[in-house]
Amino acid sequence: MSKITIFNMNGDRLGDLGVADDLLVLKKGSQAVHDVIEAYRAKGRANTASTKTKGQVEGGSAKPWKQKGTGRARAGSIRSPIWRGGGVVWGPTPLRNFEKKVPLKVAQLAFRRALSEKISAGELVVVDRMSVATPKTKDVAAALKKLNAVKGALLVVDKAEKNLILAARNIKNVEVVTADSAHTYQLLRYPRIIVSQDAMAKLEARLKKSAGRSA
Repeated sequence: MSKITIFNMNGDRLGDLGVADDLLVLKKGSQAVHDVIEAYRAKGRANTASTKTKGQVEGGSAKPWKQKGTGRARAGSIRSPIWRGGGVVWGPTPLRNFEKKVPLKVAQLAFRRALSEKISAGELVVVDRMSVATPKTKDVAAALKKLNAVKGALLVVDKAEKNLILAARNIKNVEVVTADSAHTYQLLRYPRIIVSQDAMAKLEARLKKSAGRSA
């Protein structure tokens, strides 16, 4: 049984939360994590590289000079790919799709591995509740400092609250997500994962589902 420390928003320790060791994956799944991260980054890649083919380059299609008698090589068009300023053969176009598909089981394994690493390394903590009365950035910043998360944190909640989102959005390297939408890239991107107690129950349910166990 792996232990996760429970705090309140003031940084006071309230106890420990146990997670069954058979839900955690540390001996496999590194390749799955790599594949998922590659697919995530590829999906967000901006396809800005673009070249013109022979048919898209501006210029006349008439022969630059007659076929014979000039002493020069034969040429059919100034738009030829072998000419400077001509079309490009097999160059990048805006139609290129960088998206990579990842099987569901691979994505689930990657999530389990990423979350397991955070739990094993002690980089995931649970708070009894995660909410603020007013959308003030200073309140969330003060709480993060008390929870040793000044370098950045992923705040995982059961339901997204408007005040919390507004208060956290101006803090560098801080993101608020729900337990249902959190994904592998987010877990690995931030040095600290702070989860509300209700959200932790949903994360455990996701672990059980991907492990093939009934919640």
